[in-house]
Amino acid sequence: MPDLSHLWQRFVLACALLFGLVLGVGATVFGYSNTATVSVGWSVFHLNGVPLWTVALIPLAVVLVAGTAYHWLNSLHHFSEHMRHRHRVRELEVEVASLKAHLDELLGMPDHSTAKVVPDATEIEPESPVATDAEPASSNGDLSSAKEPETAVVVTNGASEVRTPKPKTTRA
Repeated sequence: MPDLSHLWQRFVLACALLFGLVLGVGATVFGYSNTATVSVGWSVFHLNGVPLWTVALIPLAVVLVAGTAYHWLNSLHHFSEHMRHRHRVRELEVEVASLKAHLDELLGMPDHSTAKVVPDATEIEPESPVATDAEPASSNGDLSSAKEPETAVVVTNGASEVRTPKPKTTRA
């Protein structure tokens, strides 16, 4: 069964447009047909010489404008509530994701993110103490000119370790 809500909405909007057009034509005909003047009076407030069409159409126009303003304010309220709810849902989704990551860390589960695979400590080769041509060994025991080995911080499942990287090898 096809979803007819879109067609129903278009039908209601078309009916509202036709109703507005008929109402406008009727108000115009009523205004031009009733040009006589009347006296309007309330308890203390009195108006003399008011055209008859204004007595009928001004209250109708006021009600339509007030209904439109109420509808716009109501729609604005619903939109702001929708946006507040949407923001709260996103906050809760982030909280759930962080709780899942924390639970995986506590249970020792593998990380589900797209992090690089870091080799285990057993796969890291120790650096050889033999001096290469690029780094001559100091013969007099002066360590101030010797380079310190570079260290890298590796993060695995939320725990960080400081490791010495493998030496770079050049292939000829």
